[in-house]
Amino acid sequence: MNINNYKIYKFQNLKDGQQSYCQITKKNNLKEVIDLGDQPLADSLIEKRNLNKKEKKYPLKLLRSPTLGYGQLSYVVPGKKVYHPNYPYRPGITKEILMHYSDQVKENIKKLKLKKGDLVVDVGSNDGSLLHHYSSFGMNVAGVEPTNIANIANKNKIYTLKKFFNLSSSNEIVKKKGKAKLITSTNVYAHMSTLHDVMLGVLNLMDDNSYFIIENHYIKDILEYNQYDSIYHEHIRSYSLKSLVYLFNQYNLKVVDAVVIDRYNGSIKVIATNNINAKSNHRVNNLLRIEKEYGLYNSKVWTKFRSNIVKSKKNLRNILIDLKKQNKRVVGNSCPARCSTLLNYCNIGVDLINYIAEQPTSLKLNKFLPGVRLPIINNQILFTEQPDYVLVLAWHLYKPIIKSLKERGLKSKFIVPLPQPIII
Repeated sequence: MNINNYKIYKFQNLKDGQQSYCQITKKNNLKEVIDLGDQPLADSLIEKRNLNKKEKKYPLKLLRSPTLGYGQLSYVVPGKKVYHPNYPYRPGITKEILMHYSDQVKENIKKLKLKKGDLVVDVGSNDGSLLHHYSSFGMNVAGVEPTNIANIANKNKIYTLKKFFNLSSSNEIVKKKGKAKLITSTNVYAHMSTLHDVMLGVLNLMDDNSYFIIENHYIKDILEYNQYDSIYHEHIRSYSLKSLVYLFNQYNLKVVDAVVIDRYNGSIKVIATNNINAKSNHRVNNLLRIEKEYGLYNSKVWTKFRSNIVKSKKNLRNILIDLKKQNKRVVGNSCPARCSTLLNYCNIGVDLINYIAEQPTSLKLNKFLPGVRLPIINNQILFTEQPDYVLVLAWHLYKPIIKSLKERGLKSKFIVPLPQPIII
């Protein structure tokens, strides 16, 4: 790889702070979609001893690219602040995510004809849950994860560099493990402000016929299902397929497959390769056509998205205020990062819900959600307390969550906040 061939894209490394141009094209044509106000970092939870301290908040405004039909934040928070050592997210404690990983690993091995001993590198590998599945099929694996959660992966014998992913960290992997047949980036490819450095790292890991697979929230489904809670400071970009095709083409990668999958109520999975002889399958052009017909490149669907956000906030607050007047006890259940945007934008604190119940294995227990300062406690309390209503904050998984809670003996009614709030 000749780095000099890609120097013209160095602008894709965004500086911290206010943004004025499209990160992928450098065009100054971004349009405001919605301003969700100044908000705290979703995964910077508050310890009880620090409740008297003022927390830092940053602008949370979504912009859109009329050229590529994707969303981009107007403000970038320094990566070391967002992905601090005590970052609390772990996929390995969520059954639905592990099932998804298992299915995708089997599919990818078959589709890409991976062999035992092939190197799979996961960018933003967290606790190593995805790589564990590849390892179980005899793959050689390596992860890159900047937070202390890398320690969990290494303890479980998943080789993981405790660093941010870039050309330098990719070189470490090449020296230790060789070139990769597959590089993955699962629900983290939207997170890096240094997009150019990430792409150089990906190219550096590739041999003459390697693959790069990304999964991320899909902008069309964010708009269609009013998933404004997926907008938080970690998610700098919300991709369309067109934006990914354009981006990968800049680095001589060809998109050969693209499909919308169920994860997070609509994610896009894209497979790209550096094999110049590879052919795109029909799903790529079909999805590009769907995006155009949906209207991602004009203002109408984005304006509707904004009005749906405002409407859902009003409706949810009205429901909670009415229940409060009736002296009903309402609590939250599950604490994904996205609930921080929802609760802070809707101004839902301890005056409307008493706490957030979270699974016993969560790293978030006994801390407080930033902004609204809601306590996060063991969800066993739900079954002893039996509150009148439970607000399902991981609403994109509301069906299995409600089913599980009922099977365990919970008799409460449930509020699902999005796309528009309903009571079940």
